[in-house]
Amino acid sequence: MSSAPTPEEEAASPFAGDRAPLPPRADLYTAAVLLAFGLGVFGIALNMPTFAEQSHSGLTAPGIVPGFYGIVIAGLSVLLGLRAIRRGALHDQAQHAPALAPGDARQLGTAAALGILYAGVMVGTLPFWLASALFVFAFTTAFELERGPVGRPRRILEAALLGLGTGLAVSLVFERLFLVRLP
Repeated sequence: MSSAPTPEEEAASPFAGDRAPLPPRADLYTAAVLLAFGLGVFGIALNMPTFAEQSHSGLTAPGIVPGFYGIVIAGLSVLLGLRAIRRGALHDQAQHAPALAPGDARQLGTAAALGILYAGVMVGTLPFWLASALFVFAFTTAFELERGPVGRPRRILEAALLGLGTGLAVSLVFERLFLVRLP
């Protein structure tokens, strides 16, 4: 007859270190920003050429996929906003809850800076596979270093292998499978 495992014997949940959900007001702000972004993407997609003047199908227009993404982002942001309102985002007590925990703004800034560096500087300057490999390595390393010095050399090596593998895999898939010429 087996007994149930004690709490000490159970494996720790991978979500054990996560914080409580953000306050509803933060979700409402996020929904507003994503709604504006999604509608902006859709608006720009509408202004892209349609190739109808070259007697191609309207479905070959380059704005189809970004327009679809814009609609999906806008629709999901409306759902997020409705959920935030249902959770009390418009009540006065929700105004006083902090939207970001300490360190969140720094992590967001790091992610944004690395994304801008990748898309704005490295892509087009370096071979695509190398730019992607360096981006994945830098992104992974930036957030893994916060975990402390124990096991850091191994995590950096893993980040390097992950970056190299991602850079090569993305390039091969796009160039060989999708036949897309990368910068």
